[in-house]
Amino acid sequence: MIHADFTARRFGLHTAHTSYWLAADDAGRLLHLYYGPLCRTAPALPPAPHNDPGCWPDRLPQEYPAPGLGDNHAPFFAPEWPDGTVAGDLRFAGAEVTPGKYALPGLPAFRDGDGAETLRLTLRDEAGLTVTLLYGVLPGCGVITRAAIVENTGRAPVTLRGVPSAVVDFAKADVPALDLITFDGDWAAERTPCRAAVRPGVQSVGSVGGIPTHAHNPFAVLCAPDAGEEHGACWGAALVYSGNYRIQAERTVAGVRLSLGIEPFRFAWTLAPGERFTTPEAAFVYSGAGLGGMSRAFHDAIRRHLIPPRWADLAAPRPVLLNSWEACYFDFDEAKLLALAAAAKDAHADLFVLDDGWFKGRDADTTSLGDWVADTRKLPGGVAGLCKKINALGLDFGIWVEPEAVSPDSELYRAHPDWALHIPGRETLAIRNQYVLDFSRDEVRENIWQQLTALLDSCPVRYLKWDMNRSLANVCSAALPAARQGEVYHRYVLGVYDLQQKLTARYPDLLLENCAGGGARFDCGMLYYAPQIWASDNTDALDRQMIQYGTSFCYPPCVMGEHYSTVPNHCTGRTASVEARMAAALTGTFGFELDLTRYTAAEIEALHPFVQFYRDHGALLRSGSYYRLAAPDGKGAVWAIAAADGSEAVVFAAGAPLDGRRQPLPFARPGARYAVQALYTGGADETAHAGEALAAPGLPLPALRGEVPGYIAWLHAQG
Repeated sequence: MIHADFTARRFGLHTAHTSYWLAADDAGRLLHLYYGPLCRTAPALPPAPHNDPGCWPDRLPQEYPAPGLGDNHAPFFAPEWPDGTVAGDLRFAGAEVTPGKYALPGLPAFRDGDGAETLRLTLRDEAGLTVTLLYGVLPGCGVITRAAIVENTGRAPVTLRGVPSAVVDFAKADVPALDLITFDGDWAAERTPCRAAVRPGVQSVGSVGGIPTHAHNPFAVLCAPDAGEEHGACWGAALVYSGNYRIQAERTVAGVRLSLGIEPFRFAWTLAPGERFTTPEAAFVYSGAGLGGMSRAFHDAIRRHLIPPRWADLAAPRPVLLNSWEACYFDFDEAKLLALAAAAKDAHADLFVLDDGWFKGRDADTTSLGDWVADTRKLPGGVAGLCKKINALGLDFGIWVEPEAVSPDSELYRAHPDWALHIPGRETLAIRNQYVLDFSRDEVRENIWQQLTALLDSCPVRYLKWDMNRSLANVCSAALPAARQGEVYHRYVLGVYDLQQKLTARYPDLLLENCAGGGARFDCGMLYYAPQIWASDNTDALDRQMIQYGTSFCYPPCVMGEHYSTVPNHCTGRTASVEARMAAALTGTFGFELDLTRYTAAEIEALHPFVQFYRDHGALLRSGSYYRLAAPDGKGAVWAIAAADGSEAVVFAAGAPLDGRRQPLPFARPGARYAVQALYTGGADETAHAGEALAAPGLPLPALRGEVPGYIAWLHAQG
């Protein structure tokens, strides 16, 4: 919980196993003192360099540093004053502790609960700025959150050209060496971990594309050089934001400074006197139990405090779906869709999802985005008519939309060309033959809102896939003057949040899945509105191992959209076994994405045990602790999801590890005897093993042949 010594101006934030200490020095500078294992005693203030409080401020671990007055780190907070100077001098001015966790108006943030508390610290620059630092403590999850509110308390406008959500200093004396892990990639190859020593200077990842993009994820880890999966000191940092961002680590002579927040490029927010700006939230986890311990803390917090409460009951069933995209692409009519839905029902699916191509004139990706009305050439009875027939088959109905996009060849664009982001005098860049609507504008969002509600009110839509297939370009809003164009990127994100908030409030039982060309917007901000995100357009069983592996460092498997798809894979051409493809799909939100009308009755029947396995063990798969057992190396991997008490687990393996080796299981309970039931297309095998033997030397994996073999087994303790 929060310890506050208001007289000494020292504050400790405590979770079950960690502590975070900060204090104001005699000069009123707020300093970071400690972040690590649980420590109930406040550390001493660092000595002022050369015993001169006015000297060497860039050597002090300032909690919210400002530039221009001696702090010579790479600046992140950048208030520009009317005289053109960029400087700040923030001094401690007050503190308050309140029960419950703060919320951020218009922005996603981890939710209240489990005895959370909030610390508010006020810093003041007498030139005319007040910064309120918000600290939230989720004690049971081990998470500490931060955000900042900047208020213009002067008499003239102030322009923020950079404003961090949080800064944390790691003193060189305490942590002499650190590694930085970022999660990087490309379309169809998202979130691959990249680990390297923090070198002198600045290392950063981020985005200027308006969304996080496929290149980097808004999550990073600092860790001890010797940290591994189950040992070593690790600090994870996630930004709860879905737009331009920067995470940077800077090594100086004093140590390492970690900063994260909105990307300063093309950000300029002018505060008139009395106005405020609220930053996105940053969330932190410290773990002394390695990267696995850090990940499991984030998973717990995301499941309990971030995803919509409607979906937080992880024991409640989630639908098994079939998505039409890889089965049909744009080439379908109602008869083809109904045949596909009937095959999905035969495979024991619960939900049929109609993907792209259903709205008028949409025979390719060159037209019609923005006109969300059914194409009656394909659907004579419209979406409502198709939905009724799908429901008659015993399936729920879902549908795909891309609300933020508009095609140049669309009625919406012809009527309102100024509604697209566009720089006057320059050609607007069409990516995937589409432009981006200016979601910073109320009237644009209102038009899309009216179209979406008409669609969702026309029939019982149970699932909505919200896609976003390109980054932003030509970022200029026709509704804002030149002096305020630096607000567009952030206002755009606020507009997306606003519309998703309205949707989930009006349709509380709607299962919303976010997507951005696959995994280009896989972040904590999106998870506040949708309990799942499509992990990648690459459904290849071998490639998915690395995608899911990297994703799991922050995000729990239950939020990863995963589908069983055909072979050869549409993205890679690779052939993998049924078991390998099922292992990847069953790890997350299980569904199908292939043409089941091409399957024989026997082939569909062979899928039934896997669907039943998901139904039988779905609660464990959604709520269990995730273990990265053997990291993917391009040839295979092993992973598991286990109950917190080790009483049961599901172990997955695919590829090269299935050569007869043993895999140690760190969650196995000594003294227990485990039944191991392995699932194959031909049936199931059962063996028994002592918990000590499963811990070391480990679970015997079978020796299997094939291009990409797979293995799925349920372990449960018998004593």
